[in-house]
Amino acid sequence: MTADTAAPTPTAAFRAAYEQAMALWPVPVERLDLSSEFGSTRVTVCGPADGPPLVLLHGGGTTSAVWYALAAPLARTHRVYAVDQMGGPGLSAHTGRALRRPADLLDWLDGVFHGLGLASAALLGHSYGGWLALSYAGHAAPGRVNRLVLLDPTQCFAGFRPSYLLRALPLFVRPGERSTRRFLEWETGGAPPAPELVRLMGLGAVGFRTAKVVTGPRPDVTRAVPTLLLLAGRSRTHDPRRVAARAERTLAGVRIATLAGVTHHSLPYADPDALGRQVLGFLPAGLPGGAP
Repeated sequence: MTADTAAPTPTAAFRAAYEQAMALWPVPVERLDLSSEFGSTRVTVCGPADGPPLVLLHGGGTTSAVWYALAAPLARTHRVYAVDQMGGPGLSAHTGRALRRPADLLDWLDGVFHGLGLASAALLGHSYGGWLALSYAGHAAPGRVNRLVLLDPTQCFAGFRPSYLLRALPLFVRPGERSTRRFLEWETGGAPPAPELVRLMGLGAVGFRTAKVVTGPRPDVTRAVPTLLLLAGRSRTHDPRRVAARAERTLAGVRIATLAGVTHHSLPYADPDALGRQVLGFLPAGLPGGAP
């Protein structure tokens, strides 16, 4: 598709819910809309202008609003760029070049780095965003990703549990706030995210129902990028022990920690101060950034 008229567009209700969810962010933010051959990418920016750059990639079915709890600790020292991924729920407008293959997603992310003026940055991804982050680290020019943080990434080192896929089925058969809430309550053990996030995800599941999720094989991990892998000890998405074992075998020099008491979907918000300390302890101050 060129000028993709079939791409879903946010409804007024979705936009209103998006604003309500973004109001949860406890720090001042700037909003950027970056133009590229794929369309317009929404990026939420916070933190000191001269801080080391940190790019955040959210999980599937969510938006950059999901970082509401983690934004404050990260923004104390870093310039944070939370990206709405192209082609899914959010305020990125997919109006241009098609997104059919992983290579297209990586080209899109190249454009995001260029649009932000980043020659080098740390990259943090959760869930599907972790798959995209690891894929990009193996694709980008050497040095462009100077640190990589993966939060319970999916389809990188192990597959999904069958029970998780079965529980997720109603999200596709009967998408909406009710099925979203039930699923998140199950996976998080009764501790879903803020109601504003649940509503936004439910509206996104309906409004972006026709959006195609672009995925592919497990990422190439032959290029050495300093990596921190943080796993949810109670994840129902996959077996964290299996993920850790395979990551240790295949990803040179990876640093692995398992966070007890949190699940896959609750990881970004369950204990943001502790998570922020883990992440920031891995991201030395003064990492390079600048215009390409």
